[in-house]
Amino acid sequence: MYSLSSDVAVGVKVRNMDLCSLFFSSANGSDSKKQRLDESPPSRVLHIRKLPNEVTETEVIALGLPFGKVTNILMLKGKNQAFLELGTEEAAITMVNYYTAVTPQVRNTPVFIQYSNHKELKTDSALNQRAQAVLQAVSAVQDGSSPSSDPGVLELAPPPSPVLRIIIDNMFYPVTLDVLQQIFSKFGTVMKIITFTKNNQFQALLQFSDPVNAQQAKLSLDGQNIYNSCCTLRIDFSKLVNLNVKYNNDKSRDYTRPDLPTGDGDSANKDHSLLGTPSGALASYSSGGSYSSSLSPLSAAAAAAAAAGRVALSGSGVSGVLLASNLNEEMVTPQSLFTLFGVYGDVQRVKILYNKKDSALIQLSDGNQAQLAMSHLNGQKVFGKVMRVTLSKHQTVALPREGLDDQLLTKDFAGSPLHRFKKPGSKNFQNIFPPSATLHLSNIREGVGEEDLRLLFSNSGGAVKAFKFFQDRKMALIQMSSVEEAIQALMDLHNYDMGGNHHLKVSFSKSTI
Repeated sequence: MYSLSSDVAVGVKVRNMDLCSLFFSSANGSDSKKQRLDESPPSRVLHIRKLPNEVTETEVIALGLPFGKVTNILMLKGKNQAFLELGTEEAAITMVNYYTAVTPQVRNTPVFIQYSNHKELKTDSALNQRAQAVLQAVSAVQDGSSPSSDPGVLELAPPPSPVLRIIIDNMFYPVTLDVLQQIFSKFGTVMKIITFTKNNQFQALLQFSDPVNAQQAKLSLDGQNIYNSCCTLRIDFSKLVNLNVKYNNDKSRDYTRPDLPTGDGDSANKDHSLLGTPSGALASYSSGGSYSSSLSPLSAAAAAAAAAGRVALSGSGVSGVLLASNLNEEMVTPQSLFTLFGVYGDVQRVKILYNKKDSALIQLSDGNQAQLAMSHLNGQKVFGKVMRVTLSKHQTVALPREGLDDQLLTKDFAGSPLHRFKKPGSKNFQNIFPPSATLHLSNIREGVGEEDLRLLFSNSGGAVKAFKFFQDRKMALIQMSSVEEAIQALMDLHNYDMGGNHHLKVSFSKSTI
C-alpha cells in the first residue's frame, strides 16, 4: 500500500468555486501556510484527497482530462482519496499550477490535489478492476476509438454526436452566446451555436468539430456553475448531428461562415444581454470602470482557461495588481515582466522592489486580467527559479517622483503599443493558453526561413526541438526543449525587429509539432 503521509501538499484550499469566479485564500500570502513548489519534486502521479463519499472513477478522471491523457487511476474509497497518473510530467505540472491557486470541486465539495512521491502507479488489476475499465473507456473516447469492456462497469459510451444540448438552470444573470463559446472552446473547436428559450428556460445547441471534444466538454462541465452559485450547466448529447445556422447574431453563430447575414437588422457585433441588466447582477468592468451586463471578452477567455480547473473567474472587486516573488534578481527587468505577464493582460506598470529585488509588483488593466495571469504563471520556472504570483494588497503601482528612480526599477507601460488586448474583438482573446514548450510565431517577414528562426531561438539560450511553418509562411510553430526555455524565448523575442517594419509576435500555443 502507498505511504500517503510522505506526499507534499502544494494546493491551497479555496471555497465557493464556479466557472466564472476565482477566489484566492488569504493564506496564499502566508509563509507559514504555503508550501514551496520548488521543494516538492514534480511527478506525473497526483494524490487527490478529501473526495466525497459517493465519488465515481469517472469524476476523478475528469479532473485530469483537460490537461492531457490520463494513464492510470487508483481509488482509495475508504480514505476518500485517489491517485491519478497523467501521461506526462509536464501535464501534471500544468494541472498542479492551476490548483496551487484554484481548488477544483467534485460534487460541490472542494478537493485537495498534490504531487505524489510515486513516479508511476503500479495497480493490482484484480483490486482495481472497475477503475481500470472506466479508464479504458475514457482512453478510447480520447483516442477516438470504440471502447470494448465489460458493459457492467463501462460508464462512457462512444460519443453519439458532436452536438450538445445545454440548459442553464438558476439563470439569475445573463449568459451570452460568446460566453458559451469561450467556455466550451477550451475542449475543442466550436463550429456553431444556436440559443433559444424553451419552457421559460434558456437553452443552447453547440456543435464541436469532433464528437470526442463534445464528450470531454460534457464530462468536465456538466453540473458546473457559470457564475457564483447560479447559472448551472446541464449538458446532454443532442439527437442532431449537424446544426443549420441561418444568421450570425447574438442568438446564433456559425463560426465557419462569417459571411452569413445578421437577420432582423441586428448587428452581429452587438453584445446584447439575453436578460437585460438584472438588479444586482455580477458585473464585469471594462478598463474604464463602466458596468457591463455580460462578461468582457478577456473575462470570458479567463473562464475558458479556468474551465480546465473546473472553476471560473470573477474580477469584481479584485485588485489588478500582482506580487511576483522568488525572481532571479540578476536577470529580471521591468521589460521582461511586461512581456511575460502581457500574454494574459495589458500590463500598465511594473515596479521591482527597491529593498527586495527578487520581488515585483505588476499592475494590469483589471482584476480579471490579474487573476488570469496568476492562474497561468504562478509556479512557472523563470530564469532558473520557480516564480510565485499572488494578488497584491495594493490597488495601483505608484510611480516614483521624477529623478528618484535612478536604478530604473519602475516603468510605466500605460501607453505601450504592445498591449495585446486593447482592441475589442481581437483574435488574441481567443488565443490565451498556459505556458507551453511550443510557441506560436506570427508576422514573420517574407524571405525568413526555418534555419533563420531556429538560429534566432537557439541564441535565446534554448534548444529547438521541432519547427513547422503554416501554409502562408507568415506564421509558424516552434518547439523548445522545455517550458522554461519557451518562457525565456518569448520574453527575449516577442516584438523582435526582423527588419522591413516586421516585428515578430510570439505567444504560447496549445498545439504540439
